[in-house]
Amino acid sequence: MPQAHLDRLSSIDASFLTNEGSNSHMHVGALMIFEGPPPGYRDFLDHVESRLHLVPRFRQKLAFPPAELGRPFWVDDPTFNLDYHVLHSALPAPGSEEQLRNVAGRLFSQALDRSKPLWEIWLVQGLERNRFALINKTHHALVDGVAGVDIATVLFDLQPVPEQHEPESRWVPAPAPSTAHLAAEGLRELAETPFRLGRRALRAAVHPRTTLRRATDAAEALGEVAWNFTDPAPDVPLNVEIGSHRRFAWSRANLEDFKRIKDALGGTVNDVVLTVVSGALRNWLRGRGIRVEGLELRALVPVSIRAEDEHGHLGNRIAAMRGPLPVYVEDPVKRLQIVRASMDDLKESKQALGAEVISRFNDFAPPTLLAQAARINFSTRLFNLIVTNVPGPQMPLYVLGRELQDVFPVAFLPDHHALAIAIMSYNGGLNFGLLGDYDSMEDVDLLAGGLSASLNELLDAAEVEEARHQADLATGADLPG
Repeated sequence: MPQAHLDRLSSIDASFLTNEGSNSHMHVGALMIFEGPPPGYRDFLDHVESRLHLVPRFRQKLAFPPAELGRPFWVDDPTFNLDYHVLHSALPAPGSEEQLRNVAGRLFSQALDRSKPLWEIWLVQGLERNRFALINKTHHALVDGVAGVDIATVLFDLQPVPEQHEPESRWVPAPAPSTAHLAAEGLRELAETPFRLGRRALRAAVHPRTTLRRATDAAEALGEVAWNFTDPAPDVPLNVEIGSHRRFAWSRANLEDFKRIKDALGGTVNDVVLTVVSGALRNWLRGRGIRVEGLELRALVPVSIRAEDEHGHLGNRIAAMRGPLPVYVEDPVKRLQIVRASMDDLKESKQALGAEVISRFNDFAPPTLLAQAARINFSTRLFNLIVTNVPGPQMPLYVLGRELQDVFPVAFLPDHHALAIAIMSYNGGLNFGLLGDYDSMEDVDLLAGGLSASLNELLDAAEVEEARHQADLATGADLPG
């Protein structure tokens, strides 16, 4: 019987497996709230099955070469059972949003089973005000948020009437690779590494000027990454030993408010987001008795390095930059100005390029060296927390005729990181999802409320600036032409 083609994980994808531990799960996802009565479990299961062929990776599991001969592969799961991945739960009366957040915290406390495809979707019924929720959980090795392609996204329709898909012929898994085949593929990759490096050297010889420019850029980029280790993130209560249990909180906002602030005070929507997070963290730290004078936190801000022709592909094509969170600044307008200037400097820097250079090098690295590099990427020396902002669709989406009302994204907690904040815009809203360690972030709800207070400070400042601008215009209109 012919052996199936094996699809190897990239070094970035494999790094999320390497960094996973019993207390640091590397799955991401979202909590989605819908209006209307929930669909029946069997109807929802049929809906998922009708779209599953659009994401064939979600029927695949990990296969590891013996003796650490290279990175693992994705292979078809011959015992795939959809009922294992699509699950059903219900909230007891009264079905409050607090109860829903508690359910999400418990679900994200549980690691995914590596012997099966690395994803789950939970249908949660019984939410107050005639609503229900979907909670999806996908291992970061399988998909990144910027790619925007996973099992949840293919379930959506743009109209209330579900789009009809061509029925899929019965899925037949490819033959499972033998241990010998996995070992041979691992050895083949190791044997091909010198040839791939040689091809790069040949291209360099044919195009010396281009190669020199790229090499110079890469060296400068790696220098900037190395400099980060001489300027470590400060020691704050966000960077402590964490357990396996999680708390989840959220904060709702309107995208228009962020646009209004950036139009009045300058910067981008992302600058305003980081400023809002900075203000909330400032007040949270002070509430814990931490002095904030001269204190600037560092956020790990993922950025896409996916080329235009790679959109829609599964797998991770991301790098990370260290974004500033100037919690030492009391005035919200000055805080925004500092964030804006710092982010502009980062965009001119080569931080993201440096991370990409390292990821390309890792594609040639043996597993032991790759594991060490992966752990460095999530070192507490580099950052205090993850802050990831993903733009979403600005039109309503539907699942089985029910309209999606809210999306609260969920990031992950690396070791010694007690908080991660994920942000996503959708249909005029901009929502924050806060994942916290259960034991050290018992006040995560206070931090979520602080986001709203921080945003209101900026809105008040924007209103003042808008009034000043209108007054200037009126004064100018009275001046003689």
